[in-house]
Amino acid sequence: MSYWLLKSEPDVWSIDQQKKAGVKGAPWDGVRNYQAAKNLKSMKKGDKCFFYHSNIGREIVGIVEVIKEAYPDTTDKSGRFVAITVKFVKKISKPVNLDKIKKNKELSHLALIKQSRLSVMPIDSKSWKILNDMGRI
Repeated sequence: MSYWLLKSEPDVWSIDQQKKAGVKGAPWDGVRNYQAAKNLKSMKKGDKCFFYHSNIGREIVGIVEVIKEAYPDTTDKSGRFVAITVKFVKKISKPVNLDKIKKNKELSHLALIKQSRLSVMPIDSKSWKILNDMGRI
């Protein structure tokens, strides 16, 4: 299993909307950055992802699971980009905000800090555990 972080602006798609999508999940589409799209293509069924509210909040607010691997993104008229489908796993009772993540030296290597515009990024297993501990998961 691999770990990832998916960013979404909460006024576009929030953790609460993801939860309402239920067990059938919802497509994670609209990604137009080539590096982020490459990351989507690397995701496997069963991979876990942090759900991060970007712009508003700037914090990890939940966990989702990949339930369908990369397929053509129906919102992309060019046919170059892919989507995945994720389902809600849990909401984090203590969201982990970006300032706290930046203050933890063990997380300084994360793309969340180094490539702040990247919307889909890998998370190594050690960092996944640290972030889970920070969120009291």
